Amino acid sequence: MSFEIKVKSFIEEQQLLKQDDHLLIAVSGGVDSMALLQYFVQTQEQWNIQVEAVHVDHMLRGKSSAEDRAFVQKYCDENGVYLHATEIAIPAIMALENGNTQLICRRERYRYFNEILQKTNANKLVTAHHADDQLESVLMALTKNATMNSMQGIRPQRLFEGKSLIRPFLTVTKSEIREYLLREGLDYREDASNSKDTYVRNRFRHHVVPLLEAENPRVTEQVTHFTKQLQEDDTFLMTLAQDVFSQTIKRSNENTYSMEIKAFQLVPLALQRRLILILLNYLYKDSNTIQSYALLTSILKLCDTTAGYAEIHLPEDFLAIRRYGKLMIQKNKPSEGLTSLEKKIISTADGWTTLINGERLCIVNLHDLSSELLTDTAQLFYFNASKLHLPLYIRARKDGDRMLLKGMDQPKRLSRLFIDEKIPLNERNSWPLLISQSDEVVAVIGVRMGIFFSTTPQPNDDTVLIVD
Repeated sequence: MSFEIKVKSFIEEQQLLKQDDHLLIAVSGGVDSMALLQYFVQTQEQWNIQVEAVHVDHMLRGKSSAEDRAFVQKYCDENGVYLHATEIAIPAIMALENGNTQLICRRERYRYFNEILQKTNANKLVTAHHADDQLESVLMALTKNATMNSMQGIRPQRLFEGKSLIRPFLTVTKSEIREYLLREGLDYREDASNSKDTYVRNRFRHHVVPLLEAENPRVTEQVTHFTKQLQEDDTFLMTLAQDVFSQTIKRSNENTYSMEIKAFQLVPLALQRRLILILLNYLYKDSNTIQSYALLTSILKLCDTTAGYAEIHLPEDFLAIRRYGKLMIQKNKPSEGLTSLEKKIISTADGWTTLINGERLCIVNLHDLSSELLTDTAQLFYFNASKLHLPLYIRARKDGDRMLLKGMDQPKRLSRLFIDEKIPLNERNSWPLLISQSDEVVAVIGVRMGIFFSTTPQPNDDTVLIVD
């Protein structure tokens, strides 16, 4: 099968193009991206598409990188392709951030790609990732971060800032790309850094891949088939997981999610992992964070049991908290606590009251209790309204606060209760307390209910507190 037919078949199979697409092709000047640009220049009438190019000079190789830009510009001028090009002072950014060079380059490069996509009518960004890149990516993932996502390697297409990013060369090897470009009679620029072992990918490319190819010359093709099957299986399982997610995990706001751990445990482990992955996709934009094996397993471990209190600190100041059989993931904002809790009245007339942790409270007459007020996660606590003198309200803890619990003759100090229940020290002063009109603590929401409440209606109970 010729190079052109192979690429065309892959594009059709993966449905990467449609008529009237406007492509923005990322071109560095190297062999892969020059072949990519040449392929679409040669076939744009066949596909009925429009082609533009985009180039970034990272200013890391002085005169050489400037010459890359001039080389790409010359090709574009000769072939009637409009080129968007810029310089990004990566050395200056590195001096400020002291970060990973490749990650900073990629971030800034794609930021510019997005800028051009939004400025033009282009609807698809096109990159020259190929089958050798796929093999290297899988090997790197296997040795570093072998999650179900990372082992699927590079996908033929994905969403990118509301548009599409496509990779039509994933089916062909670098040697096939080089042969194609030579047949077309075209030259390319060689980046000297590609020959160095400074970067992890280069070490795999220079030392690991040749060993595998010696064992099996078609190893790249085998890995391509492998990742394709994984991606197809994962697409099906993610569809199932999305349905389960909407039934299992409750979203209170963009930074607060909760679920009943028992319901989560009933889900097959393969879907549990994907539920966590969907959740991480909501919380984070960085793919390295989303695909972190340590993060995934730590959240799963938190859900191994419903007993006791436990918490783990997540990136970007998120907290995952297990309490009374429920998992809560929320932003850690202790400074909001006291003032945002004060004087939030709960009464029948006011309806639902939402707390800063995302939980909602509602008090209704027992006769008015209806299924419309209840969800699968709602907890009901029955009481006699005459003993509590409605309305109740919410406030934070004060020094000397106590609460009378069932089976106790004397009220228990909340400071001791928080210790016994393993409530984190930084959360105790902002924990929501349910207070009577006489300023008596009658419940510590989500921790313990006072003597006035029961989980089943008693003969004199006429009112119910709903906690959701």
